[in-house]
Amino acid sequence: MSDPLHEEPISSELVYQGKFLRVYSDQARLPDGSQGVREYVRHPGAVVIVPLTADGQLVFERQFRYPLHRAFLELPAGKLDANEDILACARRELLEETGYVGDDWRHLGVMHPCIGYSDERIEIFMARELTLQARQLDEGEFLELVYMTPAEARAAVLDGRITDAKTITALYWAEHVLAGG
Repeated sequence: MSDPLHEEPISSELVYQGKFLRVYSDQARLPDGSQGVREYVRHPGAVVIVPLTADGQLVFERQFRYPLHRAFLELPAGKLDANEDILACARRELLEETGYVGDDWRHLGVMHPCIGYSDERIEIFMARELTLQARQLDEGEFLELVYMTPAEARAAVLDGRITDAKTITALYWAEHVLAGG
């Protein structure tokens, strides 16, 4: 059975290729038979991690995000390398950005943050039983670590201190798990 909302690609043109993002402009056949242009970004995928310390603190990062020219409070995250396993990526990013290694990992779900213009998917993980080692920040990466309880994090979402979509979604999943779900 076909989806009555399906749009069929007719042609596709790569209009920009950066270091890891590619922008396409496609001609598509629309559900009513007409044609339309669909522009979108191809993204390699990413992970976000909800790190929970033994004393019940969540580990956040404060990081400057150039497109919006300000620092944001967000959970550790990073993009997948080519053919990289999602858990391996989550482990790598947590260590690189925070210095933590988690012994207990749980995959919580997946989110698609920009469905109107990107195929990006972000796999959501929770890491517990954390051990602190040395951070291994990438060249040109600068961030500060911030610790909050789940209740403080929820308050930060509600009062606008946390506006990052992947962080809000991951906290929603984590709240469910921490409540016994």
